[in-house]
Amino acid sequence: MSAPSVVIAGCGDVGSRLASQLLASGWEVHGLRRDISRLPAGVIGIAGDLFNKDCPDTWPIGGVDYLVYCAAATDHDEAGYRAAYVEGLKHVLEWLGDYGQEPKHLLFVSSSSVYGQQNGEWVDETSETQAKGYSGQVMLEAEQVALNSGIPASIVRLTGIYGPGREWLLTQVRQGYRVAIDPPLYGNRIHADDAAGLLAFLLRHVEQGGSLDKVYIGVDDAPAPLAEVVAWLREYLGVTEWSEDASVRRAGSKQCSNARAKTLGWAPTYPTYREGYAAILKG
Repeated sequence: MSAPSVVIAGCGDVGSRLASQLLASGWEVHGLRRDISRLPAGVIGIAGDLFNKDCPDTWPIGGVDYLVYCAAATDHDEAGYRAAYVEGLKHVLEWLGDYGQEPKHLLFVSSSSVYGQQNGEWVDETSETQAKGYSGQVMLEAEQVALNSGIPASIVRLTGIYGPGREWLLTQVRQGYRVAIDPPLYGNRIHADDAAGLLAFLLRHVEQGGSLDKVYIGVDDAPAPLAEVVAWLREYLGVTEWSEDASVRRAGSKQCSNARAKTLGWAPTYPTYREGYAAILKG
């Protein structure tokens, strides 16, 4: 039996981590990005631009068993989001059609920004989407493109991704970052390795004959008030002073649940921010 093949369209940080995990399981992995020299060893490069309607010359001509759409916007405005998530996905679907390729499943990597709950409510896949900003609204539009593609599709709404190279909060804490304590501003996060691990788990589940729901939330086990996370990091890092210009974040909050993914048997390697940030800081 031949190895299952997957195209990861937008093979950046999370996509590359996913690629490495699938390669270790014996999958054939094709990764699409502008600079294929940055792909992990063993990934078959597709040098291309999701923003360009023209199909890349190195698009695989054989069967494609799975598609993971894992793009990132380069311009952080509504037009940039639409180009990356809506138009880019449409381009990839057209390329599949050009080659008569019919994947078994499509995973579209979305965001918890589609949920606009403000008061610390628990949110799961059945919760109402209340996107307030353009980012969440465009994501919802792109999700519908995936679900209406004619390919069996699942949406994976990732929460705040952190990990090596994604250390904004650590930098802010070192500079004296402070946040409002009351009401608590709940944050949701997932380590980049766990984000990739969830995607790999879902693909393997389908390959082994399992079925998937239409939506999953990618988050660790313990949403926590941002003030708690900052306090823990301050103690861990030995930060004792507030900077004079420390920022104060005041925004809505929600608590996302990973119960649906865990019901399938998935579990994060870093179940809380403590394990995840400790791993980063220990290198």
